[in-house]
Amino acid sequence: MSAAPALLEAEHLSRSFRMGGVLSRNRIEAVADVSFTLAGERPEILSIIGESGSGKTTLARMILGLVAPSSGAIRFLGEDVGARRGRASRLAFMAKVQPIFQNPFESFNPMRRVERYLRSTARRFSAGEAEQPVDTRMDEALRKVGLSLDEVRGRFPHELSGGQLQRAAVARALIPAPRLIVADEPVSMVDASLRMSIVNLFRALTDELGVSIVYITHDLATAYYISDRIAIMHRGRFVETGPARAVLDSPRDPYSIRLKQAVLSPEDAARARLGAAPAG
Repeated sequence: MSAAPALLEAEHLSRSFRMGGVLSRNRIEAVADVSFTLAGERPEILSIIGESGSGKTTLARMILGLVAPSSGAIRFLGEDVGARRGRASRLAFMAKVQPIFQNPFESFNPMRRVERYLRSTARRFSAGEAEQPVDTRMDEALRKVGLSLDEVRGRFPHELSGGQLQRAAVARALIPAPRLIVADEPVSMVDASLRMSIVNLFRALTDELGVSIVYITHDLATAYYISDRIAIMHRGRFVETGPARAVLDSPRDPYSIRLKQAVLSPEDAARARLGAAPAG
């Protein structure tokens, strides 16, 4: 019996961009020969940590199929993400791989009610499923993130707090029942007092709902707290990977050591172990 395909597999993934005009030969390599696997036998959180410009957002966009790799391949459940053609194929992929972006206020049009986005997602991904009222699906997703339909009904994005709106964005991602969530800096625009509530929510999604998460961040403290595995990214490459505690407690790569010294103080690490928000 053949083994089941990995949930997500990146193989020698690279992406370069042209710098300057159309005729320019100058190129920058945003992602360079990156490989990793989410096995899928059990859900997990893989944190990809790097400073601004390290290539982590470009990598996230390739996982989501929004940017094509210059070389290498990325596969979800054994199928090439970039090879999907046609609306039905793309919709099937989007139902199983959902994004959560950095700024919740940019994820929702300020002129449209939050409820409209949730309803549109529920209707879009309901084809072929057992009949269930759209409002019920919306309310179930919202309750998983600590909200309810009554709390968001009729409200515009500015009428919710940043934490509430990010939770609504997570609820929207949960409606299709995804296998994988790609969260790109999901707490960087949230007040420090609310960060751990969002981070704890991600941990619960993995532990209780079986959703794997690729967590893109520059925040070592939250990554230390929630991650199963960590990849440190520098200038487009993974310079160190491994179990979260092993990598951040005893980094080996010189860049990983500098990053920890610059960003994650011993006090922040201790607070992260206890589930508290990092200082500042």
